Amino acid sequence: MFREYDIRGIYPSDLNADIALTLGQAFGSYISEKEVIVGHDNRLSSPELHENLIAGLVKAGVHVIDLGLCTTPMYYVIKKHLNMTNGIMITASHNPKEYNGLKISFSIIGPAYGEAITKFRDYVLNGNFSEGHGSVTKYEGLNEVYLNTIKKGINLGPRKIKVAYDPANGTGCVILKDVLEMFKDNIDYEIIYGNSDGNFPNHHPDPSVEANMEDLKKYVIENHGDLGIGIDGDADRVGIIDNEGNFITIDKIMIVIYKYLYPNLKSKKALMDVKCSKALLDEMKKLNLPTFVNRTGNSYQNYTINTEGYDFGGEFSGHLWFTDKWPGIDDGIYASLRIIEMLSNTNQNLADLLRNIPKYYSTPEIKIDCPDDKKAIVIGKVKEYVTSKGISFNDIDGVRIDFPDGFALIRQSNTTPCLTLRFEKKTKEDLEVVQNEYISLVNNIINNL
Repeated sequence: MFREYDIRGIYPSDLNADIALTLGQAFGSYISEKEVIVGHDNRLSSPELHENLIAGLVKAGVHVIDLGLCTTPMYYVIKKHLNMTNGIMITASHNPKEYNGLKISFSIIGPAYGEAITKFRDYVLNGNFSEGHGSVTKYEGLNEVYLNTIKKGINLGPRKIKVAYDPANGTGCVILKDVLEMFKDNIDYEIIYGNSDGNFPNHHPDPSVEANMEDLKKYVIENHGDLGIGIDGDADRVGIIDNEGNFITIDKIMIVIYKYLYPNLKSKKALMDVKCSKALLDEMKKLNLPTFVNRTGNSYQNYTINTEGYDFGGEFSGHLWFTDKWPGIDDGIYASLRIIEMLSNTNQNLADLLRNIPKYYSTPEIKIDCPDDKKAIVIGKVKEYVTSKGISFNDIDGVRIDFPDGFALIRQSNTTPCLTLRFEKKTKEDLEVVQNEYISLVNNIINNL
């Protein structure tokens, strides 16, 4: 369950009340500042895990500030508002309903990842925990602080935008209407699948997958909307449908946001992850913005954004960060409002703004099953193959090969036992060639292990 940037498993076989109690006591024993902030999403298993996690923290002598039910961004906002180092958010983000997990934090900056999680895992397995008598305080004013933080960070223009939201019955449902009501004079909004329900009865709560956005597409077209917004299960990611009903990948949205922000950027540089389109690199070159291609994972992007002075950045899965008038938190609802803000200050529709972006043909993320203990071996052999052909590559996160007319990416999934591949080329024919080459390579490597 101890993954690259969180703890995640299936309830109740992997993660259950007893394990939550143990993890709570372990976390409380591990931290030096004996105060921690805790929240949970709307998954059916979350209240039980929340109750037992807090019991474990209290058993270790920790004072718990309890947010109760909230989105992950709401938890982040309050954590920063209180200037707290330690925190735990109970969520499995966009995973299927049987999953749950813990996003843990030992830093003001944000969630733990990599070595920090490995060290905590080793401490948990050692089992030498402290005993004490902690306490719990219910945090009052959660919604008020969050809503005020959003209100200060949005400046809508004169054009009224007609938008449809689909929070997929996820945790965003608990706050979305309250947010939109603050801007009802400037936003004509409708919400579909807006009842909080941890069964996710209408579709999987992942707006980065086009199949999950089909109902939203239809709604935008039938109601002549300017924009469709999908929000994921814990509300830290966003997905976009344009005014013509097209599913728009987030790397393309990043292009138009960078163009919009460019005149006021304090820091003239851009940030993307290895899954993003070469079109983003092309357009950043036109703006003369040096671009750092980072490894995938919201913990890595969050750390880079908040320590390296970026005004904005994002990753292909739908996490977007703003630091210009927002506290550097990936929040799908806030990000959607910045897109609405952009549209409200122009007479152009989103489809118009996207019209002149370089055209590439690309695959969605392709997942190939691979045992966790074999993934690094496969990536190593892919590197050997590419090196033998004299091809240069970026190895910050697996293998990314940038061609003059596209890219190929083969990397380890940080959350599931598989490899993730993505390809892009200027023509469909070239896309098929490069896709076949590297999918065959990976399958052959796995079959011969």
